[in-house]
Amino acid sequence: MELRKVITSESVGAGHPDKICDQISDYILDECLKQDRQSRVACEVMAANRLIVIGGEISTRGYIDIVQCAWNVLMPLGYNENDFTIISNVNSQSSDIFQSVFKNDGEIGAGDQGIVYGYATNECNNYMPLSINIANDLVKACELLRNSVFQMSKILKSDMKSQVSIDYTDENNIRIDTMLMSVQHFENIDTSIINKIISKLMEDVAKKYNMNLDFNKIINPSGRFVIGGPIGDAGLTGRKIMADTYGGIAKHGGGAFSGKDGSKVDRSGAYLARYIAKNIVAAKLADKCEIQLAYSIGMPRPIACYIETFGTNKIDESIIYNAVINEFNFDVKEVINHFDLQSPIFFPLSKYGHFGREDLDTKWEMLDKVEVLRKYL
Repeated sequence: MELRKVITSESVGAGHPDKICDQISDYILDECLKQDRQSRVACEVMAANRLIVIGGEISTRGYIDIVQCAWNVLMPLGYNENDFTIISNVNSQSSDIFQSVFKNDGEIGAGDQGIVYGYATNECNNYMPLSINIANDLVKACELLRNSVFQMSKILKSDMKSQVSIDYTDENNIRIDTMLMSVQHFENIDTSIINKIISKLMEDVAKKYNMNLDFNKIINPSGRFVIGGPIGDAGLTGRKIMADTYGGIAKHGGGAFSGKDGSKVDRSGAYLARYIAKNIVAAKLADKCEIQLAYSIGMPRPIACYIETFGTNKIDESIIYNAVINEFNFDVKEVINHFDLQSPIFFPLSKYGHFGREDLDTKWEMLDKVEVLRKYL
């Protein structure tokens, strides 16, 4: 039997219980930053059955109605004030953490220790893996359909998941092997209607990437998906970190993004690593690139940097490493300023991924280092 190389990524929709928690966390972060750019936020949300608990540490000069923020996320997803009890249990940031991060000389140290990864590939125009691009597009398109077509709002609900498998067995003929979607729906809906809607959506997304249409389609394999969201399954902030990044194609340091201000290097460091990797690939120093950065709490710059190009490098990796060290500023304060991480830009990122977003003006997706890096070729 031929050994097949099939790689799979998944994404989840805005109404998925984990994504609801991510969105509430980032909505609260944005509300803090709107009133106080110096806000320090580490906000976590847990949703189970009909209870939502919001915790974490927030220090801000603004006034934030935490519970109302949660409702502002939930109501567009089809919920109302009778669906949940919402409890806020938020504290201020630890003084020990504050003094280690914010120095008397104005320098900013990393908000915690940890490792982060960034990745880029020339597989797609946005330098993202094909499988996660398609997976994200499926749930994005389905949610858009649910909201823009009146009849769909009576058929489809907001909890949904996608899974996309790409067959790389023949590198000269990459194909979609399988698309899978599970979409929550209203009671007493004819499943054949849902199958027809989702099947057409799958084909439209495949056409966008000029891919084959003879792939295997799996739609609502459970057969019934009426009970969804936190009422059907518990949700937590930061539990969809692979869907938030590269769909499992690249490594992940384990730290989530949502609900964290820019001083938390789980977020800002991962954005920096993506920025570096994307510019390396765009400059044609390599076809694929993965960057690992390691941080220590209180220190303004990473203590280590590792670059992997998977044998696709066009020049020696030592030259790429020196180019990165010479041409990029790793200082946490500079990263926050360069990427404008004190502005309320995070809520839109809490669904459909943080990278490769062509619908958003995210500064870590800029290619402003390409010409500089090409000088190393």
